[in-house]
Order: sequence, then structure tokens, then C-alpha cells
Amino acid sequence: MNRFEGPGAREARIRYLDGDYQVLSPGAFVRCAVTGEPIALDELKYWSVERQEAYRDAAVSHQRELDAHPEWRKR
Repeated sequence: MNRFEGPGAREARIRYLDGDYQVLSPGAFVRCAVTGEPIALDELKYWSVERQEAYRDAAVSHQRELDAHPEWRKR
């Protein structure tokens, strides 16, 4: 059993803010919007305020931004 399994391991509902987040419904983790992988709240560092979604790491976050704004690829 890993830390995202068991009776106390629920997915949290989060409101993502600039530089912080607000827990709307308690839980142990959120899911990466791209990969679906669980992210422990104490390891959550990357998210989009605009899309209200979390990302596993900087590379996934960057790729999601490029996918959302294809015109940025030309810069």
C-alpha cells in the first residue's frame, strides 16, 4: 500500500491562487491534470490559476502552457 491508498487518503479539492492555494475539501493529494498522477499536497509546487489545475513538475507545467498557447512556440 502506498501513501495515496487507505482510509485517510482522499483526493483534496483545491482552489489555486497566485503563489498559494486554498483547500476546499481536505485530502492527502491532488491529481496532475496532464498525467493523472497523484501529487501529495506537501509536494505541490506547480499549478495554473487560469485553468485551476495542478501539475507534477515544471516540465509538465511548461508543456501544458505551450499546448494552451501554441502561438508561444514561435517566440
